[in-house]
This record gives sequence, C-alpha cells and structure tokens, in this order.
Amino acid sequence: MDIQWYPGHMTKTIRQMQEDIKLVDLVIEVLDARIPVSSRNPDIDALAAGKARLLVLNKADLADERENTRWVRYYKEQGITAVLTDARNRGSVKNLMPAITEACREKTERDRARGMKERPIRTMIAGIPNVGKSTFINSFSGKAMTKTGNKPGVTRGKQWIRLGGRVELLDTPGLLWPKFEDKTVGENLALIGSINDQILDEGELALVLIRRLREGYPGKLALRYKIEETDTDLSCLEEIGRKRGCLRKGGEIDYGRAASILLDEYRSGVLGRISLETAPDKVITIAKDPQES
Repeated sequence: MDIQWYPGHMTKTIRQMQEDIKLVDLVIEVLDARIPVSSRNPDIDALAAGKARLLVLNKADLADERENTRWVRYYKEQGITAVLTDARNRGSVKNLMPAITEACREKTERDRARGMKERPIRTMIAGIPNVGKSTFINSFSGKAMTKTGNKPGVTRGKQWIRLGGRVELLDTPGLLWPKFEDKTVGENLALIGSINDQILDEGELALVLIRRLREGYPGKLALRYKIEETDTDLSCLEEIGRKRGCLRKGGEIDYGRAASILLDEYRSGVLGRISLETAPDKVITIAKDPQES
C-alpha cells in the first residue's frame, strides 16, 4: 500500500504555526508510543528549531511495555527528554510539570540572571492527527477544555489554555507532512487511525496488520479469534470473518466487516499491547511481546 494524505487545511495550519512559534518557549510534540518514528512530523522539527523541546509518548498503555522503556532510553541518549503517558489517565500526566520545568531550565535561569520577572512558560502542543493531543491537554489541565475525538481532524483553529500561573498551552490542529517517502510510515499512520479511513482500503490495511502480527507477535490472532494462523494473510482474515459472523448471503465472507473489526480491536488495545516500531533502529519492524518470547 502507498498511502498519502495531506488535506488542504494543513497548509494553513503550518503557516499559522510558523507565526505562533515566535510566541512560545517550549514545543511539546505528542507522539503515539506504538510508532514513535512514524508519528514524529519532520516539519515540526524544522518549525521548532531553537526552541526547548519535549516529547510525549502518548497511548503508552497500548504499546509494548518493553519497547516503551527502550524508546525513552533511546531519546535520552540523543539528549531528548521523552515522557510516557496515557492521556486518558490523569495520574499518568502528573510527571509532565517537572519535565516542562527541566526542559525550560536554561531559559528560566537566563531570565533570572537578566532580572526579568518570572512569567508563565508558553508552550505549543503539536502532533499528527489522532495521537491524543486534546485528551492529553484535558487531563493535564484537569478540565475538559478542548474537543476530543477518536478520529483525525477534531481540533481546528488556535486555542490558548492557562494552567494556573505556571504554564500556558497553545493547542494546534493535527498536522501531517506533504509526502511520506517511506510507504511503511503511511501504513503505520493508517493502522493507528491518523489517516482518514474513508480514503483507505480497509481490507488491504487489515492484511498489512495481519502480516505484521504474524511476524512479530505470533499467536496473538490465534488467541483472540480462536483461529489457526494459516499460510496466508488472506486466509487469516477469512477465518476472522467466519468466527465473527461477517458473512453475506450464501456464506460469502464480508471482508470489509472483518477488516473493520480487526482494525478497531488493534487500535483500542483489545489485541494487547503491541508496538509497530522498535528502538533504536529506524527500520520499521514489529516488536515481540516479552511474555511470548
């Protein structure tokens, strides 16, 4: 599959962010912990050059626990602070304030040396669609202050959010980049729901997921759907369809329904904690579940 998606409003978004970046001290980029490479927008790296940075590996509860630890260590070795979160759990974002303070320590000390009055840290929240930015902000602030949703494109326009007197957050719409040079990046983004499903062939995408699971997490499909992980990806999808009653008249498999069930159960974590990228290699491979190794 060669997946590309860059809606027109994203061009406007990047232009607005280029203006707004002048107002902030820190850029927090929210990533999906299951695909920390594919969900990191190279345009944000260029946009935030010279600014303090912090990476939030969100949806860590859906990712392989072993890989979460490896990714945090990998970024630390690169001199980058990365924090694991599950934005739906307010308790998991409590460690963000110390990380923000540390990321902006040099700036704060510089301001104090100049005799400048301490002011709130102005922070831009950036990331691709559907990585949980709005849910993260709501959990961090303790209030439902932004719209949230489980599909890309919920946040539109600029929103400043004050958190007491210490931090001001600027939420931004989800932003992709114009072309995915590596087709696996497009597949990964589609698998986690960052690409509009309406432009995708869900049947083909489900076959991609089956192949990745059979290679990296053998037994996951068999355990969940009570099937044999047979010789072909297509036959696995057919067996899932039969087990879940995805049948048309005459007993023909409804591949679309079967694919939708599989994708939904992966994205929601029903299939278990599964990472699609391993650290530190940039090559996109699937990690093995430590419980099954």
